[in-house]
Amino acid sequence: MTMEPYMNHYLTALVFTAALSACSAQSLTDPVATATVPQPSEPILCTDNAGWNSPATPRQIFGNSWYVGTCGISAILITSSQGHILIDSGTEKAAPQVAANIEALGFKLQDVKLLLLSHEHNDHAGGLAYLQQMTAAPLYARAPADAVMRSGKNSRSDPQFLELSAMPAMAKVTTIPDDQSVTLGSLQIQALATPGHTPGSTSWTWTSCDEKQCLNMAYIDSLTAISDHEYRYSDDNIHPGYLASFRRALKQISQLPCDILLTPHPGASAMWQRLGAEPTQALINPNGCRDYAENASLKLDKRLAEENSAG
Repeated sequence: MTMEPYMNHYLTALVFTAALSACSAQSLTDPVATATVPQPSEPILCTDNAGWNSPATPRQIFGNSWYVGTCGISAILITSSQGHILIDSGTEKAAPQVAANIEALGFKLQDVKLLLLSHEHNDHAGGLAYLQQMTAAPLYARAPADAVMRSGKNSRSDPQFLELSAMPAMAKVTTIPDDQSVTLGSLQIQALATPGHTPGSTSWTWTSCDEKQCLNMAYIDSLTAISDHEYRYSDDNIHPGYLASFRRALKQISQLPCDILLTPHPGASAMWQRLGAEPTQALINPNGCRDYAENASLKLDKRLAEENSAG
């Protein structure tokens, strides 16, 4: 499938109003606003230092996998004739842009039947409530993320708790077990619990095919060991088992079948060097997940050494 028809569609100004599907969820009391998103006159060249809300041109990644996020924050659409899955939303402010990007590619918002997320921070999940209103799709999340998305507020179990902003709470959230396989029609996507960056961090793997081949897609969550000034990854008395779970997740990621690596922050995996209008790196790299996990492991070791030296 080529991008030309979708790019032509994208370059047309879009004004859309989406209504909740009557066959799915309960009605919402808040009205759904009409969103108007100005569209660029030519494809946008994204850079690694782009802002969270900087508009991006939507594009095909491979097969039925599409990039519909901003230049600074990823959102991934996986499509099928039975309905689509959307992973992540960007910020609350960016959500209308994500919705416009989906429609610019020729897909209908009401065909998005399932929402997923990488982790429960407002830069990646802040717009999910808006997109749930637009699509009526439920959010599937692991238990630690489920609790946050229902309330819109993080807890002290999150390493960055003191630095986080609240986000809109969601009405329709379904808890899924760790490492659950999620199915929608012909689509099957595998959850992988990867706690570390947040307690609810989840990575997702699936297979996408074109006319010639099928590839292993891996949307691997953020693996950075960053925190507010109080949190210590090495303090097992405060959060028992968390560091061990982080280490275990890194090992699992390093062993995944992984032809195309995608990440919530595009710059974390050189996505614009691989997906941009003028790519400088190969899109397919079977060692991508291994290298990403090994780099994160080195940074975790550095963080732990800093904590130990600080006493």
